[in-house]
Amino acid sequence: MIISISRPYFAPFPGYFLKALLSDRFVILDQVQFPRRTTWITRNRLKNDQGVLWMTVPVWKKDLGLQPIDSVRICHEGRWAQKHLVSLKRAYANAPYLQEHTGFLEEAYAAGTEKILDFNLKFIRYIFRLLNIRTEIIFQSELGVRAKGDKLLVEICRQTGASVFLVQKEVCKYLDAKQFDRAGVQLKPFVPIAPVYPQLWGDFIGNLSILDLVFNCGPKAREILMADSFRLRD
Repeated sequence: MIISISRPYFAPFPGYFLKALLSDRFVILDQVQFPRRTTWITRNRLKNDQGVLWMTVPVWKKDLGLQPIDSVRICHEGRWAQKHLVSLKRAYANAPYLQEHTGFLEEAYAAGTEKILDFNLKFIRYIFRLLNIRTEIIFQSELGVRAKGDKLLVEICRQTGASVFLVQKEVCKYLDAKQFDRAGVQLKPFVPIAPVYPQLWGDFIGNLSILDLVFNCGPKAREILMADSFRLRD
């Protein structure tokens, strides 16, 4: 049983979905602390005629102290949702497959979703369907695990019946391998390399949001993503 674990990022980069695709179960950390500083949970990069296009979802943080991710609320003051939608349509007006996804985008941004977790899950689940990723999604909150650090990860592995924990290589050096060994779990390093594909607006920029790949390559997105699967290392 191979599992991987991640936070619920906003429209994540391709490697996020490749890791999920190569796993039997994908655990989303919905009850760990929301970062105080900038985070991929609320922002990501796309591309327009000026280069990198940063898109950020505003959330309520002031005077709220430490919050678990599943409690963080989106700030719907202002016109950020309309601006996101307009920016995407302008940046990808010439992308071959944008129109196929316009309905989803309009629904996602018009829904007025209260929490950042639920908003991000709209995008994550949508991409799972598009790429035919059948990996089971499990939430930390469903497991009831409240530990921290390595203990949290080890306990998640135990409760999900994992024999292999697929984890990005740069993270492995910070983990206590002995704890995982005692739990009967093999740490398997994962090295996602940015897939290269046809892209609008000049020189290629890697590791943008998965939306860039989907808008530009449509049904070939899964094939392009899987072409990198050999980067998985023992």
